[in-house]
Amino acid sequence: MAKQIFVNMAVKDLKKSMAFFEKLGFAFNQQFTDDNAGCLIIGENIYAMLLVEKFFKTFTKKEICDATKSTEVLMGIDAESKEQVDEMVKKAVEVGGSLYAEPQDHGWMYQHSFADLYGHQWEVLYMDESATQKIADIKILFLFYYFFHHSIN
Repeated sequence: MAKQIFVNMAVKDLKKSMAFFEKLGFAFNQQFTDDNAGCLIIGENIYAMLLVEKFFKTFTKKEICDATKSTEVLMGIDAESKEQVDEMVKKAVEVGGSLYAEPQDHGWMYQHSFADLYGHQWEVLYMDESATQKIADIKILFLFYYFFHHSIN
């Protein structure tokens, strides 16, 4: 099983992109950061490598996706509260990102989205673990009832 994840993303201007994420409260691992790449620390053992397009092209034979026109990946990151979700999206828009989607409240999960400077979509979400356990308990009860009911009929 993997011990770390490095998601690689093409950027046009590394310094500008790093400044954007620093304003959102993220830090960079300097061990893996130079003029071609910035190692964005998302969480423990979770990183996004922001690679200058010319350098990114050395890793693939395919064309680089224009993330403002096509979806290449959805980055999902968690937050500790609904307020923290909205705060990060608001801050992202204030420092040059754009609102990607309106917030959605599913009861057990709240999410809001922004696009970074180059159109990469970031889903910021809060999951209420107590609500997810209640949903799991309801599903188990439903399945028990369903199978019990059908086994006697």
